[in-house]
Amino acid sequence: MKKIILPFLVLFLIAGNLLSQEKLTYQKPPKEILELVDAPLAPSVLIDSKGENAILLYRDAFKSIAELSETEMRLAGLRINPVTNIGSRTTYYNNIKVKKTNAATATQVAGLPENARLSYFNRSPNEKMVACLNTTEKGVEVWIVDIENATAKRLTEATVNANMRDAINWFSDNNALLVKFLPADRKALINTAEAVPEGPTISQSDGEKAQNRTYQDLLKNPNDEANFEQLARSEIKKVSIGGLVQDFLPTAMYGNISFSPDGNYILVTKIERPFSYLVPYYRFPFKELVYNRDGTLLTVFNEVPLNEVQPKGFMATRTGKRNTSWRADEPATLYWVEALDEGDPENEVSHRDIVYQVRAPFSAEGEMLLKTIGRFSGINWGNEQRAVAYDYWWNTRNTKTYLFNPSDPSREPEVIFDRNYQDRYSDPGDFVTRKNEFDRNTLEIHDDRLYLLGDGYSDKGQFPFVDSYDLKDLSRERIYQSTYTDKLENLTTAIDMKAGKVLVRIESQNEYPNYYFRNIYKKDDLTPVTAFENPFKSLEDIHKQVITYKRDDGLELEGTLYLPADYDTDSKEKLPMILWAYPREFKDKNSASQNTTNPNEFIYPYWGSPIYWVTQGYVILDDAGFPIVGEGDEEPNDSFRSQLVANARAAIDAVDELGYIDRNRVAVGGHSYGAFMVANLLSHSDLFAAGIARSGAYNRTLTPFGFQSEERSYWDSPETYYTMSPFMHADKMKTPLLLVHGEADNNSGTYPLQSERYFNALKGLGAPARLVMFPKESHGYRAKESILHLLWEQDRWLDEHVKNKNTIVEPTDFKR
Repeated sequence: MKKIILPFLVLFLIAGNLLSQEKLTYQKPPKEILELVDAPLAPSVLIDSKGENAILLYRDAFKSIAELSETEMRLAGLRINPVTNIGSRTTYYNNIKVKKTNAATATQVAGLPENARLSYFNRSPNEKMVACLNTTEKGVEVWIVDIENATAKRLTEATVNANMRDAINWFSDNNALLVKFLPADRKALINTAEAVPEGPTISQSDGEKAQNRTYQDLLKNPNDEANFEQLARSEIKKVSIGGLVQDFLPTAMYGNISFSPDGNYILVTKIERPFSYLVPYYRFPFKELVYNRDGTLLTVFNEVPLNEVQPKGFMATRTGKRNTSWRADEPATLYWVEALDEGDPENEVSHRDIVYQVRAPFSAEGEMLLKTIGRFSGINWGNEQRAVAYDYWWNTRNTKTYLFNPSDPSREPEVIFDRNYQDRYSDPGDFVTRKNEFDRNTLEIHDDRLYLLGDGYSDKGQFPFVDSYDLKDLSRERIYQSTYTDKLENLTTAIDMKAGKVLVRIESQNEYPNYYFRNIYKKDDLTPVTAFENPFKSLEDIHKQVITYKRDDGLELEGTLYLPADYDTDSKEKLPMILWAYPREFKDKNSASQNTTNPNEFIYPYWGSPIYWVTQGYVILDDAGFPIVGEGDEEPNDSFRSQLVANARAAIDAVDELGYIDRNRVAVGGHSYGAFMVANLLSHSDLFAAGIARSGAYNRTLTPFGFQSEERSYWDSPETYYTMSPFMHADKMKTPLLLVHGEADNNSGTYPLQSERYFNALKGLGAPARLVMFPKESHGYRAKESILHLLWEQDRWLDEHVKNKNTIVEPTDFKR
């Protein structure tokens, strides 16, 4: 009898396992959703610094699965197509039009390549031409577009090497470019799948702490090293706009290339060996070299060793010169930053960083410019006497803005703004810059005044503004503020502050964003630049509002509420709801509770949006507030789970009190850290009927040296990692969960194994779950076939487990 039963049992188990897998081709969502996905994409708009010419760049909204299936090598943090020699995930444009900003219609650019795949657009210094790359089946070419004549022509053969980016750079005379080409001596790449190993791969720890994030697509063995080197190597040549090609620099692994403002010198980064299996290419050894404009080496300005080992903490950095760049306001002056705390945030010092400069010919000792209290984050150059520097410190969420005199480092910099960078209400805005004689952006200064463009968030709403800033007494004066209450006006860039000309973008819930020139010194003086139509007509009649509500501890929250077009707010039929959110960490309740959602933003259903389901009879609460707050010595994640549940309960209560929903039919969804949120909510509350978790991480012990805004390691706070990991609490999961992940996810920490292992745990414990793995997709999904199938999966899941949920059970709030 035993001989009969055992094989029968084995067959039964095999059959059960087979039945748990579905072989599906790509599916499509309902017609109403499909029509929104198929809506045409408006072009990207590039407007020159004088506000005279606009370039319209057209592309398809999605790639195809065939494009994503092209050959790809994943090396040192890069994803490269070794056939075409450009990033395998590059976004391509397929058409270009140009127009005068005051013209009603655009002109089609003539002479573009057939089946154009255009990328890396780079304006000439005089802004009369645009260089770009075109990717063919065989490789990458350089093309230029004559804006005035609306014509395009090819400059090179398909032999450009764009693998390390920064492949085209203009000479200052507008007559030639520096271009990276494939070297003539490139060796054949190793087929790592077929190569016979010559020995084991060995890594060694010499006792130094190397607490790195969980980077992906790293080098794994000597064959990877060899392939990376071949793909990174290029020759640099000078190519005239007439097509003449001349040798310039010999073969090497070149990274960034930048001309000095006067065009007479070139700063070139050259990657060196040894490589690393722990960190991406940008932490490999490199040199920074300065050449003159004919390619003669002047100096090896900086040599940086392999950077595998850094002190612990988000504010840690390497020692030595870093952030080398050109001063925008001088012909040829390099500046750089060095750490005063040995790059270790644990070291107590009065100032963290020091900034130096050196002028051509770059042989003198560096001259100190200023010290920053926090970690240096940038400079807006003005002139010999005026510049603005910035720093920040993550642990306190503090940022400082310094006004300093570059010509007199003995004068103490003036701290003009000292604030919490998460406090949007106190944001002073960004200083206005304007192109100078070197074609570089520098502070626009008139009569000892600077100007600031600000987003204008406040407890009364969002009202963007322009301020003038008096450099004599450091006072601010408001010279313009948007007054729209039924539209959103974004101040995009200042064209000419003396004349009051500002490029703005105006939109409303149903008016597609369009560009205008506004004269801020004249009332209602608007000149249209674009006139794009709303492609999502079927959403014009839906109801949208921003609702505010309070968490049980009094913290004010907000979310964007959508109701179906035919919803009767008087009869208040109780509909199913989808709550979509993403947790964010704060160090103070004031910043966490601020109103930063504008109800007048255009309703735009991008691929990952839940808004599609408003056409299917759902109430949507999108971008619901999910702050995680830890004040003082308390870290936000010390109470992560309880705050998550409190946020969710407050959101559901708020919409339920409006009378719109059946609170027993509420789904929760999120992407990335939002997916992590979903799994935690379903494990530790009974608030939801189902969940959708996309591209998440569920076992924090697999990211042991920190994740998201968690700076502590697993060994510093093992209880935090355990408590926050849904994988550790899979036995508590009883709510249907749809897990979705890209098989090629390269985001730090969210590798596909996270979803696969979590699903295995759920299945093993009998939890209702479904795992969908998308071939070729990364952290965000790109292929139209994948997007349509994703929407189909989500729609089926919501229909089955939320809209058509039969059993009504009064929910409890919290499972411990």
